[in-house]
Amino acid sequence: MANIALPGTSSFIGELMLLLGIFKFNSTAGTISCLGVIFCGAYSLWLCNKILFGNLKIIYTVKFLDLNLKEFLILLPLFVLIVVVGLNPNVVLSFSHMVCLNILFESF
Repeated sequence: MANIALPGTSSFIGELMLLLGIFKFNSTAGTISCLGVIFCGAYSLWLCNKILFGNLKIIYTVKFLDLNLKEFLILLPLFVLIVVVGLNPNVVLSFSHMVCLNILFESF
């Protein structure tokens, strides 16, 4: 769900900041960008539906199983990071703000 920028994920914060910046520059481009975000989200949901639930062949379901504990423990930190950055983006934004300021001051 982070792929479609669900609120509470890091992708949502990124797309929101991007769209707000576009709207400040040009409202027509912002409107077109919002439509693009909506169409991309709809396409991602359609694609996920086709991949997960389309043309199920029973012979393949026996061979592949759900996540085991090892795979779950690998994915858990990624999930936690996505949600933490989505709920508190200042953790990343303050760091990136300082890096951008350093780049600007060094160039002048």
